[in-house]
Amino acid sequence: MKRSRVTFRSNARLARERWGLDHRATLRELKELTIRHSLSIAAGDLQLLDGRLYVTHSGLLRIASRNRCRSIETAVQENLSDPAAGRWVFKATVIKRASSSGFVAYGDAERMFHPLFGGRN
Repeated sequence: MKRSRVTFRSNARLARERWGLDHRATLRELKELTIRHSLSIAAGDLQLLDGRLYVTHSGLLRIASRNRCRSIETAVQENLSDPAAGRWVFKATVIKRASSSGFVAYGDAERMFHPLFGGRN
């Protein structure tokens, strides 16, 4: 399968059109994500929330696939999460080869207030 090349110029244009993004620091971050990981706004790899860029689930899977990851196992870290506040901490174990024990990384998520939904979603 041939992969189309993602350019910073196309990502920057979409960021301006969709999100009205013109903040220099965020555009630098977008450039870094585009060059380093070939992430695409058009493909849904990135989302802007509260003025910050976030890699979406599909973007993470795309990066994992390009790096030939064998599997990704995730688990909620209940002792570090705060369900009442909608804050969650996750542990991800990435396995590259069957003989590998993999590596572990942690990430967080928070329910965001969105005015279209009339509250937390």
